[in-house]
Amino acid sequence: MHLAAHFPGVNNTTVWSDPASGSQIDFDSFRHLAQTAERGKFDFFFLAEGLRLREAKGRIHDLDVVGRPESLTVLSALAAVTTHLGLAATVNSTFNEPYEVARRLATLDHLSGGRAAWNVVTSFDAFTGENFRRGGFLAEADRYTRAKEFLQTARELWDSWASDAVAPDPEAGRFLRPGGVTPFRHRGRHFDISGLFNVPRGPQGHPVIIQAGDSDEGREFAASSADVIFSRHSKLEEGRAFYRDVKRRLAAYGRRPEELKILPAVTYVLGDTEAEAAERAVEIRRAQVGPQTAIYFLEAVWGRDLSGYDPDGPLPDVEPDLDEGVSKGHAAFRRDRGELVAKWRALAEEKKLSIRELAIEVSAPQTFIGTPRSVADEIDHFVQADAADGFIFVPHLTPGGLDDLVDKVVPLLQEKGVFRADYTGPTLRDHLGLTPRTQDRIEETS
Repeated sequence: MHLAAHFPGVNNTTVWSDPASGSQIDFDSFRHLAQTAERGKFDFFFLAEGLRLREAKGRIHDLDVVGRPESLTVLSALAAVTTHLGLAATVNSTFNEPYEVARRLATLDHLSGGRAAWNVVTSFDAFTGENFRRGGFLAEADRYTRAKEFLQTARELWDSWASDAVAPDPEAGRFLRPGGVTPFRHRGRHFDISGLFNVPRGPQGHPVIIQAGDSDEGREFAASSADVIFSRHSKLEEGRAFYRDVKRRLAAYGRRPEELKILPAVTYVLGDTEAEAAERAVEIRRAQVGPQTAIYFLEAVWGRDLSGYDPDGPLPDVEPDLDEGVSKGHAAFRRDRGELVAKWRALAEEKKLSIRELAIEVSAPQTFIGTPRSVADEIDHFVQADAADGFIFVPHLTPGGLDDLVDKVVPLLQEKGVFRADYTGPTLRDHLGLTPRTQDRIEETS
């Protein structure tokens, strides 16, 4: 199986009020979590991206966003304090340009000795776009067409350098092999660029490509172009259905099932007994979904100011305003809000839930809860049942949130023979069992 770590700096995952919680932006926090992941022989360390702070009722929702520094800068620094761990950056394809992103990723691949990965994401809203020159210029329907062309263009830039282009010949006074670097020319709907790329081909050929979309378009994009899917399906049957659906799409692109790894985002809570772990899980969820977060959670769906409601009281008795929203930058509840409100009301009535209890009930719970042995068994079962190829763990504490997992669960997975005892190669593609990407075509010129 494949294991990865996600730095918990987005949404309300982080329990910042815990005495053991540290900074979300100090380099020591990133270093501790990354080095813990490497000690556990994880495949890669994953950073999310946020291009604007979320707002509620004109105020920054500070409990929802606790730190979003620029990913590639952080990972470049981590390349110097790790030796094998993959370094995965989320970089938006809606508000960036192919040349600069391709250049930054190729640089990270060189600095890290072949450990770079790119999580290709899109942005749907003009609210985020206000931070950029072009604003909300891209219709939502076009976001994947741009993402596909963006990735295609980046690959053309990487492929414009042959693997052996740098071949110093002092006697001839020549540094590059003739024909080793070719001009690029891309003309498409979204990009019209030409020139010469200025970073040699990285150790992996192309960085590992990660994709996180769950729509039909997203799944098709992943099947055609991605090496890893960052999935949200962390329940067994949902995971198996998603796994089957995405893997079956690969054949249409001449790809084998093992060429795309499906890794759901998951959490864990450990205890000396099952009861102790369950009790800790409840405490953590209540800390993650505090009163302010619970009200904000409902406002994102109701489209109304609900600050006058008691978080520990019943659901709002007003109907949702489907034409207006008070939360900006929250993508989770953009569609079918009326149906969702009706569903939540029925659930709250059935289980006698307050606003906060409902928010806890319907938001993502901890995935693996139990003793180290039972959690290791459940992780193994999930993978053997073809519900995933592994997991991306999102701890609730920074920076020590992975310590127990690495110290107590990983050794049991190694004992079972289902997870590596050590790295077998230097690059992220080695860890994932993927072959290096060779250039599609380099024209020889004199």
